[in-house]
Amino acid sequence: MSDVTRAPVAVVGGTGPQGRGLAYRLARAGHPVVLGSRDAGRAAEAAAELRALPGVTAPVDGAANEDAARGAETILLAVPYQGHAELVASLAESLAGKVLVSCVNPLGFDKGGPYGVPVPAGSAAEEAAALVPSATVVGAFHHLAAPLLLDPEADLRHEDVLVCGDDADAKARVLALAADVTGGRAVDAGRLRLAAQLEPLTAVLISVNKRYRTRSGIALTGLPSTAEKEEVA
Repeated sequence: MSDVTRAPVAVVGGTGPQGRGLAYRLARAGHPVVLGSRDAGRAAEAAAELRALPGVTAPVDGAANEDAARGAETILLAVPYQGHAELVASLAESLAGKVLVSCVNPLGFDKGGPYGVPVPAGSAAEEAAALVPSATVVGAFHHLAAPLLLDPEADLRHEDVLVCGDDADAKARVLALAADVTGGRAVDAGRLRLAAQLEPLTAVLISVNKRYRTRSGIALTGLPSTAEKEEVA
């Protein structure tokens, strides 16, 4: 790994299932991680729990969201869409000049099941980009199941992580992180605007999982094993 990828990665919303799962996988791959939370004490407790899991090879610490974001160059945003805009706006100063990875899925649930919630900006990722224009936003990790991320025995190499963004260097950084999270393939899915299609696709997976009592993921056919290195026009 390069020095860039070994720099601390902050996970805002790091005490939730998705945030903890991503942090665990990153720490297993050797990336120092700082879990962020509204409650620094809760973040410290969650960090201690992750450090006790098998395979962790890098430091895992906890801090308030603002402090976690301030100390990292790459920040994963793993929070519910409800309250998303307020949270991102409150962290704008700490996120300025950073690579912000939006893992947010704007979803709703009713008697008909899960569905994608319309977002005026197009997607949660684009909303974050508008709120913090000095940050470079990349969309990723929308379709990985939190229980599998947190399961030390789960093999995620068969799943593809779809990554979208407008900045080539930032996207390359996130593609490398994504490959480390699963041990498998990261796929350049195109421009950031495609987050509007990737985010609500999670509702389809939830529906499939409920019907078949499984934890399905995304795997694309017809791609080389090193899809993250392929240049997409």
